[in-house]
Amino acid sequence: MKPFRLTLLSLASLLALSPCIPTEAKAYNVLFIISDDLTYSALSCYGNEVCKTPNIDAIAAKGTRFTRAYCQGTYCGPSRASFMSGYYPHATGVLGYTNPRPQIGDRATWSQHFKNNGYYAARVSKIFHMGIPGGVQYSGDGRDHDGYNGADDALSWTERFNSPGPEWMAAGVGETLEGNPDGKKPVVGGNTFVVVEADGDDLVHSDGKTAQKAAELIKKHKDEKFWLGVGFVRPHIPFVAPKAYYEPYKPYENNYLPEKRPGDWDDIPKPGINYKTSENMKMDERKQRKAIGGYYASVAYMDAQVGVVMKALDDAGLRDDTIVIFTSDHGYHLGEHDFWAKVSLLDVSSGVPLIISVPGKKPAVCHSLVEMLDLYPTISSLCGLSVPENIQGKNIAKLLDDPAARVRDAAFSVAPMRKGFLLRTDDFAYIQYQEDASGGIELFDIKADPGQFTNLAEKPDYADTVAAFKVRMAEKLAEVRDNDL
Repeated sequence: MKPFRLTLLSLASLLALSPCIPTEAKAYNVLFIISDDLTYSALSCYGNEVCKTPNIDAIAAKGTRFTRAYCQGTYCGPSRASFMSGYYPHATGVLGYTNPRPQIGDRATWSQHFKNNGYYAARVSKIFHMGIPGGVQYSGDGRDHDGYNGADDALSWTERFNSPGPEWMAAGVGETLEGNPDGKKPVVGGNTFVVVEADGDDLVHSDGKTAQKAAELIKKHKDEKFWLGVGFVRPHIPFVAPKAYYEPYKPYENNYLPEKRPGDWDDIPKPGINYKTSENMKMDERKQRKAIGGYYASVAYMDAQVGVVMKALDDAGLRDDTIVIFTSDHGYHLGEHDFWAKVSLLDVSSGVPLIISVPGKKPAVCHSLVEMLDLYPTISSLCGLSVPENIQGKNIAKLLDDPAARVRDAAFSVAPMRKGFLLRTDDFAYIQYQEDASGGIELFDIKADPGQFTNLAEKPDYADTVAAFKVRMAEKLAEVRDNDL
């Protein structure tokens, strides 16, 4: 597979922001589908030539596919709390795995806003942060279990449903890839790279149950307006899927590994080195290639469940009455820079797939910078609802009519566990660690270096650029906190 590259536009094109183009509002249903730990580069509609995702591709074929959408936190908790509450992580203080409700008080979350305006609002599985559905919470009976809701917000929903699954305990052929150099470690749980080619069909696992329940809810509530959140847990580790989904990615030894350069980490500050690397995970090349195969199989399984949900929408005759959104909570490294998993502020971790399909809108590809935070005000406006005061996202509805328009000149994201902050413009990715940048700086020329291999922060020719970004970051942080919470 050829390396995937984002399409880039010049910063100069942002200087003349397009005027808002009127978009007709209607009381649409909202179907919000979110995958967990999904990199945009694993989707065939984003250019992947190996991992096939026909059901997600079908949503993109009818919607607007955004090539430069960014999450506001590069791991699950802060990202999900942010786009559901409508506030940046540093506005609410939700920098980990907590519920935003104590910080936002009686302000309505995104789904709650629709519920307050007469919609049936439900979630199936993971929308706010909650644990991966295995371990002690799994009994095989499909029921909800005490404590399983995690950092979920009860006020956001008319109803909520969980989808327990066996995860790493699934019957099948499994291997622990991480921290297992001699191959003697059994399949283990936790935040660990594990591949399980599972016995049984799709409904054995959490995402199959989630798709089935979502389909039932669409059929049951087809005669009323709904905001339905469908949270798939794959491809989050462990990489578990029915064994048939693994066959296209075998033999694992043939799976593509991204470019790696000697000395790649030499010019970046210590906080810029990811928490999971091939070295500290003790993954040799065979295990790395198998990890990619396991990830792709998990993506393919998740995509099949998207197909189940979309078929239910079509069978109910609701496609022309429903806004469909597909996205992920953040991106994911699959060996780029010898990094794995999330947390970094490089594009493959901070960038997300984002597809918005609105009935009557022409299909399009939009290269404008957008944030996950923009979904709340945008979908509210498209459905004819007012946008609550102080919401920090921007209404990007005009991009659905004119994909060449601009709403933002930079995207902002954070990596709280390493006190990292990103400003991503058309031309540069600027990353600093600590609010005063004392932890180090990274600066990448995206046009010349889309793979983000060469840190320019210490180059004399870029001193003025770094200085300007420092000022801009300080202004952004002040803006983020000016929220009247």
